[in-house]
Amino acid sequence: MQYGRVIRRTAHIRAILLVAGALALAGCGSLVPGGSSGAAPGTANTQARPATRVASAPQSYAASPADQTCLADLGAAGARFQPLPDAYAAPGCNKLGTVQLSALAGDRSTFGVSNIGPVRCDTAKAFNEWARFGVDRAARQLLGSPIARIETMGSYACRNVAGSGRRSAHARAEAIDVSGFVLEDGRRIVLRRDWNGGDAATREFLRVVHNSACKRFGTVLGPEYNAAHEDHFHLEGTGARFCR
Repeated sequence: MQYGRVIRRTAHIRAILLVAGALALAGCGSLVPGGSSGAAPGTANTQARPATRVASAPQSYAASPADQTCLADLGAAGARFQPLPDAYAAPGCNKLGTVQLSALAGDRSTFGVSNIGPVRCDTAKAFNEWARFGVDRAARQLLGSPIARIETMGSYACRNVAGSGRRSAHARAEAIDVSGFVLEDGRRIVLRRDWNGGDAATREFLRVVHNSACKRFGTVLGPEYNAAHEDHFHLEGTGARFCR
């Protein structure tokens, strides 16, 4: 009888150890989000990398206190957006604390934004403020019409700055490339054509919105910087100032 009890006790312990081992192995798979190098089209001052599978962080990821404050501020400012789950690709390529913008807020109405992807919340907040105070007001004062849409060439893309081994700000969803503006009266202003070729009011408008961007973003590059930016404004982050 004592021998039988020992056998049963041993079998019970082995079963517990097997279950614990299985749970430990299952947990290992969720510790580190996976992924390798990724690619997407973008501005002319960057180079693309081969596309790859992107692994997303768990949907239950909790936003940091700073991100929560930013989301609240962005909503209070009147922008329309959807918070996105964190995602990781290659080293240096991630979408952390990002949103998908669908509309921006002017003084009197909201207006569209085209071709934009994930953007970090603080960059999206600066973009919405620029759109309202720098773009929409300048359009009404200088061109006599509110803005209907801001046209972009995209935001997030996993890639390096052209000719370097350094990741672009686009690889962290911290930059937006703006190529043009559509007014409510139907006029369309395009940087490539109108920076130097537009009428006097249009040229002044583009320079005013460029200067306004320099007050809100960390890095602003435009047609005066180099030929690679003759067709767009590169609006990046909210840190140290560099404006050309």
